[in-house]
Amino acid sequence: MGAGIRAARRRVLTPGLPATSLDGRGFHPKDAAAQELLTEIGRTYRAGFGSAAGARAPADVEPDLEAVPTRYRGFAYEGAAMGFAVRDGLPLGRHDLLEEFLRGRAADHASMAWSGAGWAMARLPRARWVRPDRLDPLLRWHTLDGYGFHQAYFRTRRYVGDRARAARFPWPGGDSPDGYPHRAIDQGIGRALWFVGGADAWRVAALIDTFPAHRRADLYSGAGLAATYAGGASADELVRFREGSGEHCGQVALGSAFAAEARVRAGLVGPETELATEILCAVSPAEAARVTRTLRPNPADIDDDGAGVPAYETWRQRVATALVPGGARR
Repeated sequence: MGAGIRAARRRVLTPGLPATSLDGRGFHPKDAAAQELLTEIGRTYRAGFGSAAGARAPADVEPDLEAVPTRYRGFAYEGAAMGFAVRDGLPLGRHDLLEEFLRGRAADHASMAWSGAGWAMARLPRARWVRPDRLDPLLRWHTLDGYGFHQAYFRTRRYVGDRARAARFPWPGGDSPDGYPHRAIDQGIGRALWFVGGADAWRVAALIDTFPAHRRADLYSGAGLAATYAGGASADELVRFREGSGEHCGQVALGSAFAAEARVRAGLVGPETELATEILCAVSPAEAARVTRTLRPNPADIDDDGAGVPAYETWRQRVATALVPGGARR
């Protein structure tokens, strides 16, 4: 395929700037610094998507992604993963681009990449969704997390204002509103609430507390992840967020630990990561990552069929318990 056709594909597929701008979304502006941070995350995501949309092959985007500053690089990989997943869902062309992408440097950003695949699900017809059996059996839930993030970010009135939740979701275990796919989607919605609330920790907690009580644990864990991975809050704000989460402090610590593990694995730890884990987990990023990895299930023990509690959730709650002994957990 020629360079001209690839450039045209990039222009057609890549979202316009207003789509990823906080001003364009009407999200809460806490202050100029937080707004610029979250806006730059959106710009970086869009740029990663654009690189993938116009690339000849997944390896071709790696130099662009690796040139992104440390704080934002994971979001570039997430956007690129969405771009390749969207291309996989198109009628013509290859359908294994995301898998190939994850065999390269994106392997160090696996949780972010699977989240990007979830964004693609929200933009593709269901017949073009990535099949669950082609996903990592443990990390596939990050895909639904990404789907939930997308819906809350782009369909904020429905998913945040109206607190919508589908009665059924076309995924193994999604036939019942109590099935785990709905919980994984809520984890992504919680992550998006950090952006909707403009990284204003008190406002984010207030938003979460407007949701039904049985959904708040997953929402708090998602927000704790975003507070650590994206940042944007001061030490005092993070303390207030931890304390404001009340019985869900273990879920906040869990989300923070998962974010720390993702940044440690990718070599992207910065001062904001250290600040968040010290306050939300009471340990360093390295220790939070160690706990998360130590408790990770053995692949041979993962045999989830969509019914019951998946190994991923068992893992999550073990991490929450380890970080907040005797703490709140579902």
